Amino acid sequence: MVKTDILVVGAGIAGLTFALKTAHRRPDLKITVLTKTNREESNTRYAQGGVAAVWDFETDSYKKHIEDTLDAGDGLCDEDIVEIVVKEGPERVKEIIEWGTRFDKHGAEYDLGKEGGHSENRILHYKDYTGWEILRAMLEKAKTMPNIEIHDHFFAVDLISQHHLGHVVTRLNTNIECYGAYVLDLATNHIDTILAKITVVATGGAGQVYRSTTNPVIATGDGIAMAYRMKGRLENMEFVQFHPTSLFNPAGENPAFLVSEAVRGFGAILKSKENEEFMHLYDERKSLAPRDIVARAIDNEMKKRGDEHMCLDCSHLDKEKFIAHFPTIYEKCMSLGIDPMKDLIPVVPAAHYVCGGIKTDEIGRTSVKNMYACGECTSSGLHGANRLASNSLLEAMVFAHRIFEEVVERVDNIEIKAGIPQWNAESTSDPKEMVLITQSMKELKEIMSNYVGIVRSNVRLKRAADRLLLLYNETERLYATTTLSPQLMELRNLITIGYLITTSAQMRRESRGLHYTTDYPEKLGFAETVLR
Repeated sequence: MVKTDILVVGAGIAGLTFALKTAHRRPDLKITVLTKTNREESNTRYAQGGVAAVWDFETDSYKKHIEDTLDAGDGLCDEDIVEIVVKEGPERVKEIIEWGTRFDKHGAEYDLGKEGGHSENRILHYKDYTGWEILRAMLEKAKTMPNIEIHDHFFAVDLISQHHLGHVVTRLNTNIECYGAYVLDLATNHIDTILAKITVVATGGAGQVYRSTTNPVIATGDGIAMAYRMKGRLENMEFVQFHPTSLFNPAGENPAFLVSEAVRGFGAILKSKENEEFMHLYDERKSLAPRDIVARAIDNEMKKRGDEHMCLDCSHLDKEKFIAHFPTIYEKCMSLGIDPMKDLIPVVPAAHYVCGGIKTDEIGRTSVKNMYACGECTSSGLHGANRLASNSLLEAMVFAHRIFEEVVERVDNIEIKAGIPQWNAESTSDPKEMVLITQSMKELKEIMSNYVGIVRSNVRLKRAADRLLLLYNETERLYATTTLSPQLMELRNLITIGYLITTSAQMRRESRGLHYTTDYPEKLGFAETVLR
């Protein structure tokens, strides 16, 4: 049994921002950060485009950024939250620059990019691997903080609450408390009990619930699933953002390679294989419309034409500047025999970002006492029905900062809970056939991709729900009788995510933002779909 002042589950931009700030302010506190693979691997690392922040006040303004965010969110953003994130965002960006993050410049000025849905150039970036650069700087900073302990290959199994003390906990309870987490040490295959005064969930997204996703293989919705199991409040899980332009690779690739929206901001144009433009048929902003509109347009054109992909035309762009801005994208295309300066780049939508998640307030508090959450695993109110490009890294930093400010004042008044039992693995044995897990994972991805994708219907959602129930029952039997493995835990969590997305989609009987259903094509003005 391990005791720590603060437990952070997840080591991406959200978790590390919180940990670094707290460690600096309170060097007397022990801060334990867990990551289920190694600390360099997170959704943050794969963020290509950059961070959206009002930087050039001569051409841009908070008002414009707020309006762009609200427009993308299609009427479901919390306007107070949007104002908080937009106005506090630039200060958070300045802090990570002070920590050593490098953003591209033209001379002394930052090279501000533009992406879909943005009315001005406001994206700070580092070539086409901005997330990698931010993570590099943060991990370097963490090395200077002796009170931060980052544990690689520690997989959180479950968040601990009164349920583990034998108490009945329901979604109607308002006094649920978090005491830490049960964690599988992958080096020893032993499940440790980590108790903490404060737990911060920053576990990222869940793109791996779909067959094609730009998310890394670790994006299995662990934090959201754990919060749901402990009866925490979730909302808006139906809003899954499909990035319009992942690189089409007939050989298959997991994760799908992302062709950043910044490429369209740089001037690339969406076209058919016959070199015909089509985005003007869907939105006056053409290739720079918000992601929900572009993804649906590409999906519709593919189905209408019977094509496997649409295309991105970069042939008219300056080659030297393109390579300087997008070296990774250029090299990837060339490795597949595609010259972006001559050939059309084949692209398809791929699951990219979950806009719903653990419900949080303006401080990052959840419905569970002593548990906070930040980053993609949350529903903060910023994104509404559709996330504006490059707002996610900004959101993570702003809420990590707000949680830090409250936690350093509260932590001394909280006691570590006594009497927590050790994990009970009796009556379990090693799985005899891994095919039971791998096949269920394939079935899950097929179900979600075919029935709960960009376009939905009542029939598709019902079929998905019925099949997910079968998978759930099979997997729970396996979970009850076999020793835990990362594969089994990820399958279990992703089935929960699939259920949450499907159920939320069934609840929302309108089309709005990222949720489009052929049975209810009109926007009616529903409130949030709250999963209590």
